Amino acid sequence: MSYSTWLRRLGYFLLATIATVVLGLRGFHAEPVVAQAPSPFSLIQQAQARSQQGETEAAIALLTDAAAQFAAQGDTLNQAMALGNLTATYLSIGQGPAAAAALAQALTLATAQPQTPDQQRILAQLWDIQGQQRLEQGQPQAAIDIWSQAAALYAGQNQSALQLQNELNQAHALQALGLYPRACQTLLRSLALEATTCDLTEAALNTLSTVAATPERVLVMTQLANVLRVLGHLDQAADLLEIARGQAQHLGLADLTAMVTLQQGNVWRAQAVRPTLTTTQREQAKRAAIAAYQQTAQSPHLPISLQAQANLLSFWVATGDQTAAIALWQELKPDLAQLPNNRTGLEIRLNLAESLLTLLPSPSGRGAGDEGNAIAIADVEALIKTTVQQATTLGHDRLQAYGLGSWGRLAELQGQPTGAIALTQRALALVPPFQAPEVAYPLFWQLGRLQAEQGEREAAIAAYGQAIQILASLRGDLVAVNPEVQFSFREQVEPIYREFVGLLVGGANPTQTDLQRARQVVESLQVAELDNFFQDACAETKPQLIDDLDRSAAVIYPILLPDRLTVIVSIPGQPLLHYSTAITRSDLEATLRDLRLALQPGAFPDEYLASSQWLYDLLIRPAAASLAQHQIQTLVFVLDGYLRNVPMAVLNDGQQFLMEQYNLALTPGLQLLASQPLGQIPVQTLMGGLAEGRQGFSPLPAVEGEIVQIKATVPAAVLFNQTFTRENLQAQITQQAFPIVHLATHGQFSSQAEDTFILTWDDRISVKQLDQLLRSRTQGKKNPLELLVLSACETARGDDRAALGLAGVAVRSGARSTLATLWQVNDVSTAEFMAYFYQELTKPGMTKAKALRNAQLALKQDPDFQNPFFWAPFILVGNWQ
Repeated sequence: MSYSTWLRRLGYFLLATIATVVLGLRGFHAEPVVAQAPSPFSLIQQAQARSQQGETEAAIALLTDAAAQFAAQGDTLNQAMALGNLTATYLSIGQGPAAAAALAQALTLATAQPQTPDQQRILAQLWDIQGQQRLEQGQPQAAIDIWSQAAALYAGQNQSALQLQNELNQAHALQALGLYPRACQTLLRSLALEATTCDLTEAALNTLSTVAATPERVLVMTQLANVLRVLGHLDQAADLLEIARGQAQHLGLADLTAMVTLQQGNVWRAQAVRPTLTTTQREQAKRAAIAAYQQTAQSPHLPISLQAQANLLSFWVATGDQTAAIALWQELKPDLAQLPNNRTGLEIRLNLAESLLTLLPSPSGRGAGDEGNAIAIADVEALIKTTVQQATTLGHDRLQAYGLGSWGRLAELQGQPTGAIALTQRALALVPPFQAPEVAYPLFWQLGRLQAEQGEREAAIAAYGQAIQILASLRGDLVAVNPEVQFSFREQVEPIYREFVGLLVGGANPTQTDLQRARQVVESLQVAELDNFFQDACAETKPQLIDDLDRSAAVIYPILLPDRLTVIVSIPGQPLLHYSTAITRSDLEATLRDLRLALQPGAFPDEYLASSQWLYDLLIRPAAASLAQHQIQTLVFVLDGYLRNVPMAVLNDGQQFLMEQYNLALTPGLQLLASQPLGQIPVQTLMGGLAEGRQGFSPLPAVEGEIVQIKATVPAAVLFNQTFTRENLQAQITQQAFPIVHLATHGQFSSQAEDTFILTWDDRISVKQLDQLLRSRTQGKKNPLELLVLSACETARGDDRAALGLAGVAVRSGARSTLATLWQVNDVSTAEFMAYFYQELTKPGMTKAKALRNAQLALKQDPDFQNPFFWAPFILVGNWQ
C-alpha cells in the first residue's frame, strides 16, 4: 500500500483520538449516574485528568479502585460506568484482552439493571465504547451496528452532545469502510444541513461560520472536510477547514487546532497535484502543505505530531525529495517508542514503513537509498515486525494483514521472492476478500506480481483476476479503494489492470481466451476510471459484443503498456486480432504530444503527416486488410491514456485521412453503450448559446450565426446570451423532452470532475450538475436524450488526462451520443460544420457517425478550413448509429 492510501486512511482516524483529548470523558467515556459518595467519584475525576495528561497507567489504577469501591457499596450501575471508562482507557493503549474483560463485566452489570433513564444512558455509553472496541479490532461494520443501537437510546433522552459524538463515531466507521458519500450525509445531518449530495454551497458555509463554536461542531466540520477532500471537493474542504480552524482557535483548544491544521495540510497536498492549476499555484499549494505539516508537528500531543511528520515524510517521498525524507526519518525515529500500541499508533507506524520501503533500493540496486544506505533495512524490518506483533495482540486482522503485506514487500526488496510470496499469502489468509476488499485487492496484486516474476503464469493470472474481481465489486464504493485525488488511482488501481493485460498478451502467441479476457480487462479499466472520476458508480454496465451491435463496425482497443503498445481488434464473427509494437509508454506519449501540438491552424502538412502516418501504422495498418475484407464501415475506438487527446480522424495511410475511409466513433467501452439501434432521430433541438464574453471567458461572436443556421435546418427552442441561464435551461428541459440538446458555449473537460463544466450566462454547470439537470426530463427513460452537442468546449490545457472529462460528460449526461470538440475551434468554422452536420442528420437512414464524417468532409472542402485543425477535433462519443 502506497503513501497515498495511507494519507487517505490516516486523514480520519486521529479524529477519534482528538475527541478523547478535547471532549474528555463526555465524548469517549461513560458518565456516572449521580455523585452520591465523594470517594469513588473523585477517583473518576482524577483518572480523567491523568488520562488527558497521557498518564494512562495511573488512570487505570484509579478506575480499577473506583470500580471496586462502587462494587463494595452495591452501586452496580456506577460500577458498570467505571468499568466502561476502564475499557476505554485500556483501548487507548492497545490492551485488547483487558479491555474486552472489563467491557464484558460492565455490560453484564448494566443489562441486569431495571430500564430506567440512567440505566439506558449508561448502557448507550457502554455500547459506544463497545463500538470503539470493534473499530479498534478492525470491524467497522460491527461498530456501526452497535452505535446504531446506542443512537436509538440517545434519541429518546435528549442527549444532544452524546448523540453528536455517536454520529461522529458512525461517520468515522463509514469512512473506514470507504463509504464516504454515506459518511458525508451523516455529518451534514449532524450540522443540521440539508443536502441530497455531498456538496457544500456558499450559503451553507456562511451558515457554519456564524453558528456558535463548540468542540463537537469543530470535530464534525473537520471530519466533513476530510470526506470532501477524499471525494475531490478540495475547494470546499479548504473553505470549511478555515472556518473550523478559526473556531478551534477561538475555543482555545490547541490540540483541536492542530488536528484541523493537519487536515489542512492534507487538502493542500491534494491541491498540489491538481492538473488544472498553474505551476505557480501548485507550488504554492505544496509550500502550504509543508507549512501545515511542520506547524502540526510542533503539537505536544504525540500522535498528532507524529502523524503530521509521517504525512510530511510521505510527501517528501512522493515529490522525490529523498534527502528531506531521510533527514525527517532520523529526527522522528526516537519518538516512535512513545507511541501507544493501539490502532492509532499502529497506523502511524505502517504509514512510516510504507514510505521507508519506497526509499530502500530495489533488488537490482537501482532506486532510492543510494545516499549511503541512510535508511537501514534493519530499522524498517524492526518497525514492520513490531507492528505485526502489536496488531496480533490487538486482534486487528486488517492491520496485521497490512503489516504482513509490507513485510512481503521488504522480503522482495531483500531478494527473497519465495519469502515474499509466503508473507503475502499469510496476509490474505487474515482478510476475507469481499469483507475487507480495500486490504485484499492490493495483496492479490502483490501476489500476482511476485508470482509473475517467478514464472508462475497461471497462478499470477488467478491472483490478478481476483484483484480485478474485488475492484469490480466495489464499483459504487470505488472511493473505498482509492478515494484520494486522481493521482492515487494512477498509482494504486490503474497499474493492476495494465499489468494484467500485459500478462495476458505478453506471450508470443496469446490464445483467443487470453485476448478475450484482456479485452474485458481493458473495458473494466475504462469503467473504473470513470467511477474514480465521479467518485461513484457512473453508469449501468452490461456486457456487449460488437457482433450484436453493428455487423459493419469494428472495435479497436489500443492498450498502453510500459514497454509496448498492444492493439486488440474485434471484427464481427471473426477471431480477435492482436498486434504489438515495442515502444516505451513515455516515448509513445511524447510523439502523441508532438502530433497534438502540430495540429495548429497555420501548420503545414509536413509538420503533422509523418506523425499521423506513424500512428496509423501502429493502430490500423496491421488490421487494414481484414477491415477491408469484411467490409467494415465504422471504426469504434476504446482509447487509452493520452491517445484520448488525439483525434483518430487525422490518422493517415499515406494517401487519405482515416475519416475519409471510415465513419469514426469513440466509446469508453461497449458495456457502457446505449446499444439499441435508434432509427431516425427526431431532430427537435433545445439550443443554448453564449456569444458574449462572461466570467473571464472570451466572446464567441459566431455562435449567433451557428444558432441561426441550425434553426433554419431543424426545429429548435433557443436560449441565447442573457436567457441562457441555468434556471431557464432547467425549465426548458423539464417541460419538454427534447431529443437533442445543443450547447454552444465555453466549457472545459478535465481529469477531475470539479474542473469539468459548461458556462452559462450566470453560472458554471459542473458535470455532476449537468447530469442532474439532463436527467430531470419529465418522461425519463421513455424518451432518452439521443444527442448532446457541445460545440465550443475544450480539454483543459496541461492536463494529459483531460479527455477523461469528455468521456465522463458523455456517460453521465444520459445521452446516447455526445458530439464535442477536443479543442476550441475557430467559431466560424464550427458554425459551418454544425450547419453541415444537422443537414446530414435529417437525411433518411443517416447514422450519427456518418453525419459527422460527411460534415467533416464538407468542411475539409472549404479552402479556408482544409487544415485538420478545423475539422479533426469533432468527435462522437457513445452510440454511433
